[in-house]
Amino acid sequence: MAEPARATLYRVEAPMAVGFDHPAKRRSASDSLLLHLEADGLAGLGECAPRAYVTGETTASVTGELRKVPLDAVFARLRAADPVELLAELREKGVADTFGVRGGSNLLCLLEIALLDLLGRGLGLGGPELTPGQGAPDGVPNGGPAALPVSQVLDLSLDVEEFLDTRGPFHFVKVKASGDIRRDVATVTAIRTRLGRTVPVMVDANMSWSVADAPGQLAALCDAGADFVEEPLAKGSWAELAALRAGTGLRLMLDESVCTLQDARRAVRSGACDAFNVRVAKNGGPVTAAKVIALARQAGLSFQIGVQVAEVGPLINAGRALAFAHPDALTVEAGQSDRFFPEMVVSPRPAVDRSANTVAPPPGPGFGLELNGRAATWSVAHYTEGGSAWRPGPEPALSTATSPGGIHP
Repeated sequence: MAEPARATLYRVEAPMAVGFDHPAKRRSASDSLLLHLEADGLAGLGECAPRAYVTGETTASVTGELRKVPLDAVFARLRAADPVELLAELREKGVADTFGVRGGSNLLCLLEIALLDLLGRGLGLGGPELTPGQGAPDGVPNGGPAALPVSQVLDLSLDVEEFLDTRGPFHFVKVKASGDIRRDVATVTAIRTRLGRTVPVMVDANMSWSVADAPGQLAALCDAGADFVEEPLAKGSWAELAALRAGTGLRLMLDESVCTLQDARRAVRSGACDAFNVRVAKNGGPVTAAKVIALARQAGLSFQIGVQVAEVGPLINAGRALAFAHPDALTVEAGQSDRFFPEMVVSPRPAVDRSANTVAPPPGPGFGLELNGRAATWSVAHYTEGGSAWRPGPEPALSTATSPGGIHP
């Protein structure tokens, strides 16, 4: 008789060695959920990083949704289906339709990455092969590029001169808006003075501008040399965004406004933007993220592959797999886990070549990561196939400070 399948949930709130500040959030620790699935000798590892200001979800709300997922039915489907056919269905339909799972973007992301990882390990496939890449332009070499350049992000914790002195080489620069347009104009001017016109520059307002102030702020940034502004107005301000875009020469990228495929369609219909920021967690996993990219291409829009601040493992490699499956992205964000976390809960550490500011494809099979001994600290709950409920995690010394949102029977 086969051993029962198992699931373990981790809430990772690792302190960050350096903080990260932007108009919507100041962050000094990670806040991710990791899900480890084991079935018939195979394992898969997923991650989500819910952010209330992006999707309205939190680790507690996602954990509550996970309690309701019929995991025994998921395990039964894994056992009964041909893995090649199941992977093909998952890549086409996503986890919601393939496994009958219902929930928000981050729950779907958590499960989808774990299941893709598990199937990829069983079939010996790497991350870019697990991630839908339909619609990639003609002429991309078989196997794709060996490395992709990544953008550099100037947040509010770092001075522009230090950024320019220490964070190059630069391929694409994102500046987090400060709330003071004069400071932001001076920042863009300093970047242009040092880097010239060859490196694209984007200012990310994180929904912080008013409709009244936005036209003047856009004009000032355009004069200073910015190429894009990301999410300037309140989330979902479709008509106002369309009017703002029509009245200026600066291109608009949407992030928080585009969390679902329906959001992306509405943005296109409204003429609200020139580009999408595609992030695996907020878009509901790699499959929906790839569909958002396909829609962008069809509409003649650009897209970037973005990250959530302080991802801790599988999300990092899933995002990179998405980037290598769609190498025509405007830019790719690599995150800063190497700066944020001296130690990580996964091995091997996802790497960035800081000498060139490039990333390589995730190593595989699956998304190429294993939990290491540091993960046990963050275990909050476990489930065994055939059980009636999730139970608190196995570590008896686990404190309530590290386990809010844990699943309880």
